[in-house]
Amino acid sequence: MPRPSVREKLIEAAAECFHERGFNGTGIQDIARTAGIPKGSVYNHFENKEALAGEVMDRYAVSRRLEMLRDESLAPVARLRAHFEYLAADLERFSYGRGCMFGNFGAELSNQTDVMRGKVEARLSAWADAVAQVLEEARAAGALTTPLAPDRLGRFLVDGWEGAVLRAKVTRSRAPLDGFLEVFDSLVV
Repeated sequence: MPRPSVREKLIEAAAECFHERGFNGTGIQDIARTAGIPKGSVYNHFENKEALAGEVMDRYAVSRRLEMLRDESLAPVARLRAHFEYLAADLERFSYGRGCMFGNFGAELSNQTDVMRGKVEARLSAWADAVAQVLEEARAAGALTTPLAPDRLGRFLVDGWEGAVLRAKVTRSRAPLDGFLEVFDSLVV
């Protein structure tokens, strides 16, 4: 198995540091130390910490497995619930202490950097659009009876999930996620 490149080590180390200490609480030296490389090497691969954070967010987006939402082997509502269950299980792996990178960066950086605010908004919008597409499929199949338009309900579900994740991070408990899923089950029928 080939050894990870310096760039990959930096991305993995930055993701770990950003999850543990946030963007502002993490310095380039922290990332380099975690990656086991000299600090100067960071700038051979990334223009600045913000560029590295953008790459971390892109990788994080892939780990959210939005492709699950296109898996037509499951009915649309079951597919959407399985997606949220997957996200809940991922949060459980870290005892609910990490939260969501989108939410974390959005809360921390939206008043500091337009670039990162835009990246967070783009990721959340893409996710809400993917959820809305599944809801549209559910409506077409007669499995969605709520009067809310799929795009509005999709945004609501993503926003509600992000709030539940924040509460789970604060309480270090799955209870807020279960509360979200209980409301999900009553709304998406």
